[in-house]
Amino acid sequence: MIYKILGRTGLKVSAVGFGAIKLPKISVDEAVELVNRAVDLGVNFIDTARAYEDSEAKIGLALKDRRDEVYIASKSLSRDRNGLLKDLNKSLKELRTDYIDIYKLHAVNDEKTYNEVTSSDGAIKGLIYAKKKGLIGYTGISMHFDLRVMRRAIESGYFDVITVAYSPLDHESVDRAGILKLAKEYNVGTIIMKPLLGGQLVLPETALGKRVDDPIARLSLRYILSNPNVDVVIPGIREMHEIEENVRAVDEPLPMSEEERRELFNLIATIRVERYSHSETEQNCLRCGYCMRVCPQNVPTPEIFNAYDIYMNYPKEHRYQGIELYKSLRVKPDACIECGNCLEVCPMRLDIPNKIREIAKVFEEL
Repeated sequence: MIYKILGRTGLKVSAVGFGAIKLPKISVDEAVELVNRAVDLGVNFIDTARAYEDSEAKIGLALKDRRDEVYIASKSLSRDRNGLLKDLNKSLKELRTDYIDIYKLHAVNDEKTYNEVTSSDGAIKGLIYAKKKGLIGYTGISMHFDLRVMRRAIESGYFDVITVAYSPLDHESVDRAGILKLAKEYNVGTIIMKPLLGGQLVLPETALGKRVDDPIARLSLRYILSNPNVDVVIPGIREMHEIEENVRAVDEPLPMSEEERRELFNLIATIRVERYSHSETEQNCLRCGYCMRVCPQNVPTPEIFNAYDIYMNYPKEHRYQGIELYKSLRVKPDACIECGNCLEVCPMRLDIPNKIREIAKVFEEL
């Protein structure tokens, strides 16, 4: 196992952690065995939440005799001080501990919610109180979609760690938009959720629950951990073979090689073409950047596709980010001279010149 320092917390955590969101789907005995196996393999960071049904209770039972071997993070959906403290007391009871290493505000995904939790009686006041009383060690926040709010959270000084979604496809733009880098600059620890894109970045056999040596999952974790701005990744676990295979991601030295990177994106392209062969709109850009390496006009194809995906697929209140991203591009699709270089290197075999023209039309008509 590789261990990293989790931002300003100073905690030395396993690079591969245990995401406990799936524990409610298995029995108590299975969960206890699974958690203990993870700890035996060197995993010392477990991430759960009040919202994960009986996940905390199962973790508490599993760790009743080895609490001091792990760091536990949990989180609350409460938006006010008293609600958070009530959740924290419940978490402490379920986890069978008098101290939680990191307690986070859960799913603060828009400006309105952020303003609510940081108000004079907001949940942040509960975190501050709990830390002062020694009930928690460090404060954190878990966020999706809104890059502006992520920046506010990092720069606020309130939070010791931030949890964001990141995968090789960077589906929420946290790396391309500089969120991970900003966290590193402010010494805010980074915890990565949804590293396998909700099960999309695995072989079909893995998705069906069969035990396989899954190179896509393993290389995806290696890709994420190769990012110097990432501290710990927490894939959701429900099967014994998953934790064993996840730990294998750090068997080889990091960062991953360029050969591994190419293998990863070629594998992702293969499964996505097979999975979405009847849906042209889903066969989208992998953001691998190979096209930009050969483009004489420096057309930012990954960012063009990214702007379009945000505008089309994000929740309504966040789609403005796609428009802003497109407007901010220094080079627009009309710079393409159709040289064909990108067609030769794209793993998805996308008709890039035509597709970016179609995207340009969408934004021009707004």
